[in-house]
Amino acid sequence: MRSLSENDRSLILSIARQGVWHAVLHGRPGADLPTAGILLERGGLFVTLHVKGKLRGCIGVIEAQATLGENLIRCAADAALHDPRFAPMRVEEMEHLAIEVSLLTPLEPIRPEEVEIGRHGLLVERGMHRGLLLPQVATEHRLSREQFLAETCHKAGLPRDTWKDPQTRIYAFECTIIAEANGARQ
Repeated sequence: MRSLSENDRSLILSIARQGVWHAVLHGRPGADLPTAGILLERGGLFVTLHVKGKLRGCIGVIEAQATLGENLIRCAADAALHDPRFAPMRVEEMEHLAIEVSLLTPLEPIRPEEVEIGRHGLLVERGMHRGLLLPQVATEHRLSREQFLAETCHKAGLPRDTWKDPQTRIYAFECTIIAEANGARQ
């Protein structure tokens, strides 16, 4: 797991909030890319948006081809505008916005019996199907290991028991979660 200073945490949340604001106001990601410190590192991340305690958008990248700063700006904008589960965010929702950023460790193959609820996020792959759930999903919904595996398969568009098939690839990752002090789940 990545160790972050309070300044790093504040910077990450500030950049994510700026990314959401710019996207909501202008309909696209901002062009000013952050170029300092931790934001120059590479790694997967997810930006999760909550409005009045309800999920409003969640978009991320697993394998980082760009810097954290570039991914942060893009994912913040995409979570606000392009999560297919929601209409684009509106300016009036910004007053009630809470942001959470999850920084991912690299993917590692894992056997189902090794999955630890609250520690591991999962990626399930089978053929052209891929599904990912962050570690906090399992704890928030009080899922057992088997339920978490099944829900990740479902997210991939696969039958829920696909995780039992040896041809299914299961990967785990961990997250450093950075959430605004007011809490993303009020």
